Amino acid sequence: MQRPVRNIIEGQEPVTARADLTVSEAARLMKEHSVGALLVVDGDRLAGIFTERDALFRVVAEGCDPGKTRLLDVMTRNPRTITPDRPFGHALHLMYEGTFRHVPVVENGRPLGMVSARDALGPDLQQFVRDLDTRTHIGEILG
Repeated sequence: MQRPVRNIIEGQEPVTARADLTVSEAARLMKEHSVGALLVVDGDRLAGIFTERDALFRVVAEGCDPGKTRLLDVMTRNPRTITPDRPFGHALHLMYEGTFRHVPVVENGRPLGMVSARDALGPDLQQFVRDLDTRTHIGEILG
């Protein structure tokens, strides 16, 4: 949990898209890179994030044409972000509190990568469970 986000995204090539891309083009890009979310950029700056949930809830469920709908119209603007020096546990906390599964990693406004809930399915998950058990135990002792 204390592992820096930088270590998790090490070697990760950010998958980015322009806001004028259609949802269909974005979906193909997501499939090609096997990712559940894209970093939407304006030049080299983060403008938003487009996720599988955005495609489902804001496009499919609303009856929009994915071949004509632009990311600009359905992306999440100004998403919560994290800097690479923060611990991964903080990213998990952001995801839990915000009920989302992807957090862009940004430094000086520029996207470096993305962490997701899936990244916790290893040693970090085991540590997270241990931390929760410890907090529960402390609560039982103090309560």
